[in-house]
Amino acid sequence: MDAALRGLILGGVGLGWVVLIVRFTGLRSFSKMTSFDFVTTVALGSLLAGAAQASDLPAFVQSMVGIAGLFVFQFMISKGRKVSDNVEHVLANKPCILMRDGVINEAALSQTRVTRADLLAKLREANVMAFSEVRAVVLENTGDISVLHGKELDDDLLESIEEIEKDG
Repeated sequence: MDAALRGLILGGVGLGWVVLIVRFTGLRSFSKMTSFDFVTTVALGSLLAGAAQASDLPAFVQSMVGIAGLFVFQFMISKGRKVSDNVEHVLANKPCILMRDGVINEAALSQTRVTRADLLAKLREANVMAFSEVRAVVLENTGDISVLHGKELDDDLLESIEEIEKDG
């Protein structure tokens, strides 16, 4: 019973600590804009779990400091991305076009290791009824797949997206 109560209390304090830090750093702290953001979010969860399982005060404090440190690093990295193209280039993957104007780019699928079945599932998820409706399918830098469909597409939406040459 003591362990369960300790887990509830420490987990609650840890969760409150995360909420408090997010109030200062902003909701962007939980975004998935880069792979660094994703890894930070996973690491936060792990540290929070470690805090809830801490068996002594130093282990709990170490987890809390680790959580604060991750938020500080993420804050500094996001600021660095904003002011430096070099930081942006190192940390952010470039999005990639998997399908354009109803035509699947098999070379892009192969290079990005996205299967045709995964692509078709995303098209169905986006309620695409025909390939001809698809203006573009983009593998975003977060690993998400965006399906852009409709009558027309503003080229600005595809700004800075890598287009892998199709197999000849």
